[in-house]
Amino acid sequence: MATTKLRGSTLTRRLFTGLAAAAAIGVLAACSSATPQSSDGKPSGKLQMLVSSSDATDAGFRAINAAFEKQYPDVDVVFSTVSNDNYPATKSSRLTAGNLDLFVVKGMMETPSYAKDAATDDARLAQAGGLVDLTHESFLAKYTSSLLDAQAIGGKQYSVPTGVSYYTGVFYNKKIFADNGLKVPTTWSEFTAVVDALKAKGITPFGVGGKDSWPAGLPMLASVASLYPHATDKQQLAKDLWTNQAKLTDPTEVKVLQQTEYVLQNAQQGAAGADYTSIPSGFAGGKFAMTVDGTWDQPTIETAVGGKFDYGYFPFPGSDNAADNALLNGKTELQLAIPSSAKNKTAALAWLKFFSEKKNYETFLAKSGFSSAQPGISTSTFLQSIGEYTKSYEPAWDQIWFANNKAGQDAVFPFDYPALKPLGSKTPEQAAEAAQKAWSAAG
Repeated sequence: MATTKLRGSTLTRRLFTGLAAAAAIGVLAACSSATPQSSDGKPSGKLQMLVSSSDATDAGFRAINAAFEKQYPDVDVVFSTVSNDNYPATKSSRLTAGNLDLFVVKGMMETPSYAKDAATDDARLAQAGGLVDLTHESFLAKYTSSLLDAQAIGGKQYSVPTGVSYYTGVFYNKKIFADNGLKVPTTWSEFTAVVDALKAKGITPFGVGGKDSWPAGLPMLASVASLYPHATDKQQLAKDLWTNQAKLTDPTEVKVLQQTEYVLQNAQQGAAGADYTSIPSGFAGGKFAMTVDGTWDQPTIETAVGGKFDYGYFPFPGSDNAADNALLNGKTELQLAIPSSAKNKTAALAWLKFFSEKKNYETFLAKSGFSSAQPGISTSTFLQSIGEYTKSYEPAWDQIWFANNKAGQDAVFPFDYPALKPLGSKTPEQAAEAAQKAWSAAG
Protein backbone atom coordinates (compact mmCIF):
# COMPACT_ATOMS: atom_id res chain seq x y z
CA MET A 1 0.00 0.00 0.00
CA ALA A 2 1.24 3.49 -0.85
CA THR A 3 0.33 6.37 1.44
CA THR A 4 1.04 9.97 0.50
CA LYS A 5 0.44 13.09 2.56
CA LEU A 6 -0.20 15.51 -0.26
CA ARG A 7 1.06 19.06 -0.39
CA GLY A 8 0.91 19.78 -4.11
CA SER A 9 2.40 16.36 -4.97
CA THR A 10 -8.22 2.23 -13.88
CA LEU A 11 -11.82 -3.88 -14.57
CA THR A 12 -12.17 -3.52 -12.82
CA ARG A 13 -13.84 -6.06 -11.46
CA ARG A 14 -16.43 -6.11 -8.73
CA LEU A 15 -14.97 -8.05 -5.83
CA PHE A 16 -17.13 -10.47 -3.93
CA THR A 17 -14.82 -11.48 -1.14
CA GLY A 18 -16.31 -11.17 2.33
CA LEU A 19 -15.88 -7.96 4.23
CA ALA A 20 -14.67 -8.69 7.72
CA ALA A 21 -15.99 -5.34 8.85
CA ALA A 22 -19.52 -6.41 8.02
CA ALA A 23 -19.90 -7.72 11.54
CA ALA A 24 -19.07 -4.25 12.78
CA ILE A 25 -21.54 -2.40 10.53
CA GLY A 26 -23.76 -1.55 13.45
CA VAL A 27 -20.78 -0.09 15.27
CA LEU A 28 -19.74 1.90 12.19
CA ALA A 29 -23.23 3.29 11.78
CA ALA A 30 -23.55 4.19 15.44
CA CYS A 31 -20.16 5.88 15.89
CA SER A 32 -20.24 9.58 16.44
CA SER A 33 -17.35 11.54 15.04
CA ALA A 34 -15.84 14.96 15.31
CA THR A 35 -15.98 17.20 12.27
CA PRO A 36 -13.04 19.60 12.50
CA GLN A 37 -13.51 23.13 11.26
CA SER A 38 -11.23 26.15 11.27
CA SER A 39 -12.26 29.33 13.04
CA ASP A 40 -13.70 30.73 9.79
CA GLY A 41 -15.98 27.71 9.33
CA LYS A 42 -13.90 26.08 6.60
CA PRO A 43 -12.85 22.41 6.80
CA SER A 44 -9.61 21.61 8.57
CA GLY A 45 -7.67 18.67 9.98
CA LYS A 46 -6.71 15.40 8.32
CA LEU A 47 -8.81 13.89 5.55
CA GLN A 48 -8.11 10.14 5.36
CA MET A 49 -8.75 8.89 1.80
CA LEU A 50 -8.43 5.32 0.47
CA VAL A 51 -8.75 4.19 -3.16
CA SER A 52 -8.09 1.07 -5.20
CA SER A 53 -5.05 1.93 -7.25
CA SER A 54 -4.17 2.41 -10.90
CA ASP A 55 -1.54 4.75 -12.29
CA ALA A 56 -3.99 6.96 -14.19
CA THR A 57 -6.62 7.36 -11.47
CA ASP A 58 -3.96 7.83 -8.80
CA ALA A 59 -2.60 10.73 -10.86
CA GLY A 60 -6.09 12.18 -11.17
CA PHE A 61 -6.78 11.99 -7.45
CA ARG A 62 -3.39 13.48 -6.62
CA ALA A 63 -4.09 16.44 -8.90
CA ILE A 64 -7.46 17.05 -7.23
CA ASN A 65 -5.98 16.64 -3.76
CA ALA A 66 -3.23 19.16 -4.46
CA ALA A 67 -5.75 21.71 -5.73
CA PHE A 68 -8.08 21.02 -2.80
CA GLU A 69 -5.30 21.57 -0.27
CA LYS A 70 -4.44 24.83 -2.01
CA GLN A 71 -8.00 26.04 -1.62
CA TYR A 72 -8.31 24.64 1.91
CA PRO A 73 -4.83 25.01 3.41
CA ASP A 74 -6.02 23.85 6.84
CA VAL A 75 -6.79 20.38 5.45
CA ASP A 76 -4.14 17.67 5.11
CA VAL A 77 -5.23 14.98 2.65
CA VAL A 78 -3.70 11.65 3.59
CA PHE A 79 -4.09 9.69 0.38
CA SER A 80 -3.70 5.88 0.44
CA THR A 81 -3.68 3.63 -2.63
CA VAL A 82 -4.04 -0.16 -2.55
CA SER A 83 -3.99 -2.76 -5.32
CA ASN A 84 -7.36 -4.15 -6.37
CA ASP A 85 -6.58 -7.59 -4.97
CA ASN A 86 -5.66 -6.21 -1.55
CA TYR A 87 -8.24 -3.45 -1.41
CA PRO A 88 -11.13 -5.36 0.26
CA ALA A 89 -9.00 -6.47 3.22
CA THR A 90 -7.43 -3.03 3.68
CA LYS A 91 -10.80 -1.31 3.44
CA SER A 92 -12.27 -3.73 5.97
CA SER A 93 -9.55 -3.19 8.54
CA ARG A 94 -9.63 0.58 8.20
CA LEU A 95 -13.42 0.74 8.47
CA THR A 96 -13.22 -1.35 11.61
CA ALA A 97 -10.51 0.91 13.00
CA GLY A 98 -12.56 3.99 12.14
CA ASN A 99 -9.76 5.84 10.36
CA LEU A 100 -11.42 6.54 6.99
CA ASP A 101 -13.18 9.71 5.85
CA LEU A 102 -13.52 9.06 2.12
CA PHE A 103 -13.10 5.78 0.24
CA VAL A 104 -13.96 3.84 -2.89
CA VAL A 105 -17.05 1.64 -2.74
CA LYS A 106 -17.90 -1.05 -5.27
CA GLY A 107 -21.06 -2.73 -6.45
CA MET A 108 -23.45 0.01 -5.37
CA MET A 109 -26.62 -1.33 -6.96
CA GLU A 110 -29.87 -2.99 -6.01
CA THR A 111 -29.74 -6.77 -5.77
CA PRO A 112 -32.29 -8.69 -7.91
CA SER A 113 -34.81 -10.79 -6.01
CA TYR A 114 -33.37 -14.09 -7.22
CA ALA A 115 -30.01 -13.19 -5.65
CA LYS A 116 -31.28 -11.32 -2.58
CA ASP A 117 -28.64 -12.85 -0.32
CA ALA A 118 -25.82 -11.84 -2.66
CA ALA A 119 -25.77 -8.10 -2.10
CA THR A 120 -22.28 -6.63 -2.29
CA ASP A 121 -20.50 -5.65 0.90
CA ASP A 122 -20.78 -1.93 0.23
CA ALA A 123 -24.47 -2.13 -0.65
CA ARG A 124 -25.04 -3.93 2.66
CA LEU A 125 -23.01 -1.26 4.41
CA ALA A 126 -25.23 1.45 2.93
CA GLN A 127 -28.43 -0.39 3.83
CA ALA A 128 -27.24 -0.78 7.42
CA GLY A 129 -26.52 2.94 7.82
CA GLY A 130 -22.77 2.60 7.54
CA LEU A 131 -22.48 5.24 4.79
CA VAL A 132 -23.45 8.91 4.82
CA ASP A 133 -26.65 9.61 2.84
CA LEU A 134 -25.71 12.04 0.04
CA THR A 135 -29.14 12.14 -1.61
CA HIS A 136 -29.81 15.81 -0.92
CA GLU A 137 -26.29 17.13 -1.52
CA SER A 138 -26.46 19.83 -4.21
CA PHE A 139 -23.36 18.63 -6.07
CA LEU A 140 -25.09 15.39 -7.10
CA ALA A 141 -27.28 17.42 -9.46
CA LYS A 142 -24.21 17.79 -11.70
CA TYR A 143 -24.17 14.05 -12.50
CA THR A 144 -26.04 12.14 -15.21
CA SER A 145 -29.35 11.03 -13.74
CA SER A 146 -29.30 7.56 -15.34
CA LEU A 147 -25.95 6.79 -13.66
CA LEU A 148 -27.31 7.93 -10.30
CA ASP A 149 -30.41 5.80 -10.80
CA ALA A 150 -28.22 2.77 -11.47
CA GLN A 151 -26.33 3.19 -8.20
CA ALA A 152 -29.28 4.03 -5.96
CA ILE A 153 -29.85 1.83 -2.92
CA GLY A 154 -33.40 1.98 -1.60
CA GLY A 155 -33.91 5.14 -3.62
CA LYS A 156 -31.04 6.91 -1.87
CA GLN A 157 -27.59 8.02 -3.00
CA TYR A 158 -24.54 7.02 -1.01
CA SER A 159 -21.71 7.66 -3.46
CA VAL A 160 -20.34 9.95 -6.15
CA PRO A 161 -19.49 8.36 -9.53
CA THR A 162 -16.07 9.48 -10.74
CA GLY A 163 -16.68 8.50 -14.36
CA VAL A 164 -17.45 5.72 -16.80
CA SER A 165 -14.99 3.19 -18.22
CA TYR A 166 -15.28 0.75 -21.09
CA TYR A 167 -13.31 -2.45 -20.89
CA THR A 168 -14.46 -4.97 -23.46
CA GLY A 169 -12.23 -3.60 -26.19
CA VAL A 170 -8.83 -4.21 -27.73
CA PHE A 171 -6.02 -1.66 -28.05
CA TYR A 172 -4.11 -2.21 -31.28
CA ASN A 173 -0.92 -0.87 -32.85
CA LYS A 174 -2.02 0.86 -36.06
CA LYS A 175 1.44 0.72 -37.62
CA ILE A 176 1.75 -3.04 -37.13
CA PHE A 177 -1.70 -3.50 -38.64
CA ALA A 178 -0.92 -1.22 -41.61
CA ASP A 179 2.51 -2.76 -42.25
CA ASN A 180 0.92 -6.19 -42.44
CA GLY A 181 -2.16 -5.22 -44.44
CA LEU A 182 -4.53 -5.88 -41.55
CA LYS A 183 -7.89 -4.24 -40.93
CA VAL A 184 -9.81 -3.86 -37.68
CA PRO A 185 -11.76 -7.13 -37.28
CA THR A 186 -15.51 -6.97 -36.74
CA THR A 187 -16.22 -10.71 -36.38
CA TRP A 188 -14.61 -13.64 -34.60
CA SER A 189 -13.42 -15.26 -37.83
CA GLU A 190 -11.80 -11.98 -38.90
CA PHE A 191 -10.22 -11.68 -35.47
CA THR A 192 -8.64 -15.13 -35.58
CA ALA A 193 -7.42 -14.39 -39.12
CA VAL A 194 -5.63 -11.30 -37.81
CA VAL A 195 -4.01 -13.35 -35.04
CA ASP A 196 -2.90 -16.00 -37.55
CA ALA A 197 -1.41 -13.34 -39.84
CA LEU A 198 0.52 -11.75 -36.97
CA LYS A 199 1.91 -15.08 -35.82
CA ALA A 200 2.97 -15.93 -39.36
CA LYS A 201 5.12 -12.77 -39.32
CA GLY A 202 6.60 -13.64 -35.93
CA ILE A 203 4.60 -10.91 -34.14
CA THR A 204 3.14 -11.65 -30.70
CA PRO A 205 -0.61 -10.95 -30.96
CA PHE A 206 -1.49 -10.05 -27.35
CA GLY A 207 0.01 -8.61 -24.21
CA VAL A 208 -1.56 -9.91 -20.98
CA GLY A 209 -0.77 -9.10 -17.35
CA GLY A 210 -1.59 -12.31 -15.50
CA LYS A 211 0.33 -11.83 -12.26
CA ASP A 212 -2.55 -10.17 -10.41
CA SER A 213 -5.14 -12.47 -12.03
CA TRP A 214 -8.01 -10.05 -12.58
CA PRO A 215 -6.66 -8.11 -15.60
CA ALA A 216 -6.32 -11.46 -17.36
CA GLY A 217 -10.07 -11.82 -16.90
CA LEU A 218 -10.82 -8.88 -19.20
CA PRO A 219 -10.99 -11.17 -22.28
CA MET A 220 -13.67 -13.16 -20.41
CA LEU A 221 -15.77 -10.04 -19.87
CA ALA A 222 -15.16 -9.05 -23.49
CA SER A 223 -16.33 -12.43 -24.75
CA VAL A 224 -19.54 -12.21 -22.71
CA ALA A 225 -20.12 -8.74 -24.20
CA SER A 226 -20.22 -10.22 -27.70
CA LEU A 227 -21.97 -13.50 -27.01
CA TYR A 228 -24.59 -11.73 -24.84
CA PRO A 229 -24.59 -8.32 -26.55
CA HIS A 230 -27.45 -6.59 -24.73
CA ALA A 231 -28.07 -5.90 -21.06
CA THR A 232 -31.27 -7.93 -21.27
CA ASP A 233 -29.28 -10.91 -22.59
CA LYS A 234 -26.87 -10.74 -19.68
CA GLN A 235 -29.64 -10.21 -17.16
CA GLN A 236 -31.46 -13.26 -18.49
CA LEU A 237 -28.29 -15.34 -18.34
CA ALA A 238 -27.66 -14.30 -14.74
CA LYS A 239 -31.22 -15.15 -13.76
CA ASP A 240 -31.12 -18.48 -15.62
CA LEU A 241 -27.90 -19.49 -13.86
CA TRP A 242 -29.30 -18.54 -10.45
CA THR A 243 -32.55 -20.41 -11.11
CA ASN A 244 -30.74 -23.40 -12.69
CA GLN A 245 -32.32 -22.86 -16.09
CA ALA A 246 -28.82 -22.63 -17.61
CA LYS A 247 -25.53 -24.37 -16.85
CA LEU A 248 -21.95 -23.21 -17.07
CA THR A 249 -21.29 -26.29 -19.19
CA ASP A 250 -23.77 -25.21 -21.88
CA PRO A 251 -22.19 -24.52 -25.31
CA THR A 252 -22.23 -20.73 -25.26
CA GLU A 253 -20.96 -20.59 -21.68
CA VAL A 254 -18.06 -22.90 -22.59
CA LYS A 255 -17.38 -20.72 -25.64
CA VAL A 256 -16.71 -17.79 -23.31
CA LEU A 257 -13.87 -19.76 -21.74
CA GLN A 258 -12.63 -21.00 -25.12
CA GLN A 259 -12.31 -17.44 -26.41
CA THR A 260 -10.63 -16.33 -23.19
CA GLU A 261 -8.14 -19.17 -23.49
CA TYR A 262 -7.51 -18.19 -27.11
CA VAL A 263 -6.28 -14.77 -26.02
CA LEU A 264 -4.20 -16.21 -23.18
CA GLN A 265 -2.61 -18.81 -25.43
CA ASN A 266 -1.64 -16.14 -27.97
CA ALA A 267 -0.14 -13.77 -25.43
CA GLN A 268 3.50 -12.93 -24.80
CA GLN A 269 5.83 -15.48 -23.22
CA GLY A 270 5.56 -15.34 -19.44
CA ALA A 271 2.13 -13.69 -19.48
CA ALA A 272 1.01 -15.58 -16.36
CA GLY A 273 3.70 -13.85 -14.31
CA ALA A 274 3.60 -10.47 -16.04
CA ASP A 275 2.61 -7.44 -13.98
CA TYR A 276 -0.38 -5.55 -15.35
CA THR A 277 1.52 -2.28 -15.08
CA SER A 278 4.12 -3.58 -17.55
CA ILE A 279 1.59 -3.96 -20.36
CA PRO A 280 1.30 -0.30 -21.49
CA SER A 281 5.05 0.07 -21.93
CA GLY A 282 5.27 -3.30 -23.68
CA PHE A 283 2.49 -2.26 -26.02
CA ALA A 284 4.16 1.10 -26.69
CA GLY A 285 7.43 -0.70 -27.33
CA GLY A 286 5.90 -2.89 -30.03
CA LYS A 287 6.41 -6.13 -28.11
CA PHE A 288 2.89 -7.21 -29.05
CA ALA A 289 0.27 -5.93 -31.46
CA MET A 290 -2.79 -5.86 -29.21
CA THR A 291 -3.95 -5.91 -25.61
CA VAL A 292 -7.44 -6.47 -24.21
CA ASP A 293 -7.75 -3.67 -21.69
CA GLY A 294 -9.98 -0.93 -20.32
CA THR A 295 -10.13 2.67 -21.46
CA TRP A 296 -8.90 3.59 -17.97
CA ASP A 297 -5.41 2.55 -19.13
CA GLN A 298 -5.38 4.88 -22.15
CA PRO A 299 -3.62 7.76 -20.35
CA THR A 300 -0.93 5.35 -19.15
CA ILE A 301 -0.53 4.01 -22.69
CA GLU A 302 -0.39 7.58 -24.00
CA THR A 303 2.38 8.41 -21.55
CA ALA A 304 4.29 5.27 -22.51
CA VAL A 305 3.75 5.99 -26.19
CA GLY A 306 5.11 9.51 -25.93
CA GLY A 307 3.48 10.35 -29.25
CA LYS A 308 5.77 7.96 -31.10
CA PHE A 309 3.18 5.65 -32.60
CA ASP A 310 -0.49 5.55 -33.38
CA TYR A 311 -2.92 3.20 -31.67
CA GLY A 312 -6.64 2.55 -31.69
CA TYR A 313 -9.35 0.66 -29.82
CA PHE A 314 -12.10 -1.62 -31.09
CA PRO A 315 -14.74 -3.85 -29.44
CA PHE A 316 -13.69 -7.46 -28.87
CA PRO A 317 -15.39 -9.29 -31.78
CA GLY A 318 -16.44 -12.55 -30.12
CA SER A 319 -19.47 -13.13 -32.34
CA ASP A 320 -19.56 -13.91 -36.04
CA ASN A 321 -22.45 -11.48 -36.29
CA ALA A 322 -20.80 -8.06 -36.56
CA ALA A 323 -23.84 -6.33 -35.06
CA ASP A 324 -23.24 -8.19 -31.79
CA ASN A 325 -19.77 -6.64 -31.59
CA ALA A 326 -20.80 -3.06 -32.30
CA LEU A 327 -20.75 -1.62 -28.78
CA LEU A 328 -18.31 -1.50 -25.92
CA ASN A 329 -19.51 -2.56 -22.47
CA GLY A 330 -18.63 -0.55 -19.41
CA LYS A 331 -19.34 0.46 -15.86
CA THR A 332 -19.73 3.39 -13.54
CA GLU A 333 -16.20 3.91 -12.30
CA LEU A 334 -14.74 4.29 -8.82
CA GLN A 335 -17.56 5.50 -6.57
CA LEU A 336 -16.59 7.60 -3.57
CA ALA A 337 -18.45 7.42 -0.26
CA ILE A 338 -18.15 8.71 3.28
CA PRO A 339 -18.43 6.17 6.10
CA SER A 340 -20.76 7.09 8.95
CA SER A 341 -17.77 6.58 11.26
CA ALA A 342 -15.74 9.31 9.49
CA LYS A 343 -13.96 11.65 11.87
CA ASN A 344 -13.89 14.48 9.32
CA LYS A 345 -17.19 14.48 7.44
CA THR A 346 -16.95 18.23 6.90
CA ALA A 347 -13.73 17.91 4.89
CA ALA A 348 -15.02 14.81 3.07
CA LEU A 349 -18.18 16.63 1.91
CA ALA A 350 -16.12 19.66 0.92
CA TRP A 351 -13.81 17.40 -1.11
CA LEU A 352 -16.74 15.79 -2.98
CA LYS A 353 -18.21 19.21 -3.75
CA PHE A 354 -14.80 20.45 -4.95
CA PHE A 355 -14.28 17.34 -7.08
CA SER A 356 -17.70 17.82 -8.72
CA GLU A 357 -16.99 21.35 -9.94
CA LYS A 358 -16.57 21.39 -13.73
CA LYS A 359 -12.98 22.66 -13.87
CA ASN A 360 -11.75 20.19 -11.26
CA TYR A 361 -13.73 17.31 -12.70
CA GLU A 362 -12.30 17.92 -16.17
CA THR A 363 -8.81 17.83 -14.65
CA PHE A 364 -9.54 14.44 -13.12
CA LEU A 365 -10.99 13.04 -16.35
CA ALA A 366 -8.00 14.21 -18.37
CA LYS A 367 -5.65 12.23 -16.13
CA SER A 368 -7.82 9.23 -15.31
CA GLY A 369 -9.01 8.49 -18.85
CA PHE A 370 -12.60 7.98 -17.68
CA SER A 371 -15.57 9.01 -19.75
CA SER A 372 -17.62 11.71 -18.08
CA ALA A 373 -20.30 10.96 -15.49
CA GLN A 374 -21.51 14.54 -15.95
CA PRO A 375 -23.25 15.91 -19.05
CA GLY A 376 -21.65 18.72 -21.02
CA ILE A 377 -18.05 17.85 -20.17
CA SER A 378 -15.43 17.94 -22.92
CA THR A 379 -13.75 14.62 -23.69
CA SER A 380 -10.37 13.60 -25.04
CA THR A 381 -9.51 12.92 -28.67
CA PHE A 382 -9.23 9.24 -27.82
CA LEU A 383 -12.73 9.07 -26.30
CA GLN A 384 -14.10 10.91 -29.32
CA SER A 385 -12.46 8.31 -31.55
CA ILE A 386 -14.47 5.50 -29.95
CA GLY A 387 -17.73 7.45 -29.92
CA GLU A 388 -19.40 5.08 -32.39
CA TYR A 389 -18.81 2.21 -29.95
CA THR A 390 -20.21 4.09 -26.93
CA LYS A 391 -23.23 5.84 -28.44
CA SER A 392 -25.48 3.56 -26.41
CA TYR A 393 -24.41 2.50 -22.91
CA GLU A 394 -24.23 -1.25 -22.28
CA PRO A 395 -23.21 -2.50 -18.83
CA ALA A 396 -20.50 -5.14 -18.67
CA TRP A 397 -21.10 -8.61 -17.26
CA ASP A 398 -19.55 -7.83 -13.88
CA GLN A 399 -22.09 -5.02 -13.48
CA ILE A 400 -24.96 -7.49 -13.78
CA TRP A 401 -23.66 -10.71 -12.27
CA PHE A 402 -24.04 -11.30 -8.53
CA ALA A 403 -21.87 -14.10 -7.16
CA ASN A 404 -23.34 -16.64 -4.78
CA ASN A 405 -21.30 -16.35 -1.61
CA LYS A 406 -22.08 -20.00 -0.85
CA ALA A 407 -20.39 -21.19 -4.03
CA GLY A 408 -16.69 -21.94 -4.21
CA GLN A 409 -14.01 -19.87 -5.92
CA ASP A 410 -14.49 -21.80 -9.18
CA ALA A 411 -17.90 -20.14 -9.66
CA VAL A 412 -17.21 -16.59 -8.50
CA PHE A 413 -17.25 -14.93 -11.93
CA PRO A 414 -18.79 -17.52 -12.73
CA PHE A 415 -16.67 -18.18 -15.84
CA ASP A 416 -13.56 -19.66 -14.24
CA TYR A 417 -10.86 -17.92 -16.27
CA PRO A 418 -8.15 -18.23 -13.54
CA ALA A 419 -8.24 -22.02 -14.09
CA LEU A 420 -7.26 -21.71 -17.75
CA LYS A 421 -3.74 -22.27 -19.04
CA PRO A 422 -1.34 -20.58 -18.52
CA LEU A 423 -2.93 -19.02 -15.43
CA GLY A 424 -4.01 -22.46 -14.23
CA SER A 425 -3.92 -25.99 -15.60
CA LYS A 426 -7.43 -26.67 -16.93
CA THR A 427 -8.94 -26.72 -20.40
CA PRO A 428 -12.07 -24.60 -20.98
CA GLU A 429 -14.22 -27.70 -20.70
CA GLN A 430 -12.58 -28.76 -17.42
CA ALA A 431 -12.88 -25.25 -16.02
CA ALA A 432 -16.56 -25.15 -16.95
CA GLU A 433 -17.16 -28.50 -15.25
CA ALA A 434 -15.45 -27.32 -12.08
CA ALA A 435 -17.43 -24.08 -12.07
CA GLN A 436 -20.74 -25.87 -12.58
CA LYS A 437 -19.92 -28.32 -9.80
CA ALA A 438 -19.14 -25.47 -7.41
CA TRP A 439 -22.26 -23.59 -8.47
CA SER A 440 -24.51 -26.62 -8.04
CA ALA A 441 -23.06 -27.35 -4.61
CA ALA A 442 -24.17 -23.90 -3.43
CA GLY A 443 -27.81 -24.98 -3.70
